[in-house]
Amino acid sequence: MDLFNNLALGFGVAFTFDNIIYCLVGAIVGTLIGILPGLGPVATVAMLLPITYALEPTSALIMLAGIYYGAQYGGSTTAILVNLPGEASSVVTCLDGYQMARNGRAGQALTVAALGSLFAGCVGTLLLAAVAPSLASVAVGFGAAEYFSLMVLGLIAAVVLASGSAVKAIAMVVFGLLLGTIGTDINSGAERYTFGIFELSEGIDFVVVAMGVFGITEILRNLEKAANRELVTSRIDSLMLTRDDVRRSAPAVLRGTALGSILGILPGGGALLSSFAAYTIEKRLSKHPQEFGKGAIEGVAAPESANNAAAQSSFVPMLTLGIPANATTALLMGAMMIHNIQPGPQVMSSNPELFWGLIASMWVGNVMLVILNLPMIGIWVKMLKIPYRLLYPAILVFVTVGVFSIQNSTFAIYMMIGFGLLGYILSKLEFEAAPLLLGFILGPILEDNFRRALLISAGDFAAFLTRPVSGGLLALAAILLILLLSPRFRQKREAAFQED
Repeated sequence: MDLFNNLALGFGVAFTFDNIIYCLVGAIVGTLIGILPGLGPVATVAMLLPITYALEPTSALIMLAGIYYGAQYGGSTTAILVNLPGEASSVVTCLDGYQMARNGRAGQALTVAALGSLFAGCVGTLLLAAVAPSLASVAVGFGAAEYFSLMVLGLIAAVVLASGSAVKAIAMVVFGLLLGTIGTDINSGAERYTFGIFELSEGIDFVVVAMGVFGITEILRNLEKAANRELVTSRIDSLMLTRDDVRRSAPAVLRGTALGSILGILPGGGALLSSFAAYTIEKRLSKHPQEFGKGAIEGVAAPESANNAAAQSSFVPMLTLGIPANATTALLMGAMMIHNIQPGPQVMSSNPELFWGLIASMWVGNVMLVILNLPMIGIWVKMLKIPYRLLYPAILVFVTVGVFSIQNSTFAIYMMIGFGLLGYILSKLEFEAAPLLLGFILGPILEDNFRRALLISAGDFAAFLTRPVSGGLLALAAILLILLLSPRFRQKREAAFQED
């Protein structure tokens, strides 16, 4: 009964006029971002963070969350029609979605992507509503040592499960942790690594880092790419699925939803990993594996369901444990901190309207997205024709104004540009920016819990191992590190993110 009462509270919050409008705005912006290749939800959420200063916390999170899962929907449109993934997790959709479009079945591809995403999003949200209270009740009993060990496990899991080089991911996490130490030490009052620069005495604002390494870097990277986009079709004749389409896609949707719901909870690239894994599983289970890569409808249904389920379930660790599952949820976690709300198990009891209102808004948002993505497909097709050279100046102005509004300081703009150039150099060297942001967000919390645990134990480091939960979490982290050193595991890890 408690679950139903909580959901009733959540829908009461979500169905207020203001929150419906912000949910709609988030869904529309997310769809646009997913459709327009070259920006992505992380950069967009980073750019819109300054706007949330003027909003109520619940409304701000509802809008930002709508952008996140809306981008998963929109990314499928550009993947199917242009063979360009608007969002990273839509890469796999290109393989068969684009071929379906070339075969004159773009409407069916878009329909199965939208309906599969709706089902997966609703199931992922239901999982969040069901699992979150139990996880939060367990986490309430955590002490400083347990939180430190949990965050260590989360950061290592993010490295193990993320795509790309593990060594480079570890380096970026460490770099993020070091950036988080800049500023005034809370305990001693001493300034650390400020080099006498007054503006660094309060530390580096995470919005500046996020806008730099995602916003500015994405602009620079996209200016390198060719501007030509060849639309397969500008007219969608039919959106109706045949009986055979339903028979083949329904099991794929169910399997993709189940896989995405589980993998989305794990720190790292849950949505990306789940879409690759779902596609691989469908290819192995299919009675017609030779059709994959040539327009198999299962090749669209499974990854789209998986990445949308993962997008919803990725909120579980952020809301219940205070650990972001990916870069976007790290930004959402930062948005909560802007409003003096500490993510973690206390959110459910201290801010029940925010917690349950956000969950209820996801159901509302998923329905909105189906309405936006199917009947309005003609409008989205036209949006694909906008050249990037017209978009990036507006984006650049927007991020600059946003950063300046945070501290009313030009120094913040210089910092953002510096992080943008640094992010661009790191991207050319194939370093992922997401681990840096995770380390930067969790660094101060990690340090705080580490020092508190040592104060409580009178400086005894053994306290991290002798406390059962803390010791168990550190043991899991050690096992993951050992697996990471195994050549066989590394090969499987790399193969999980590759598809012929």
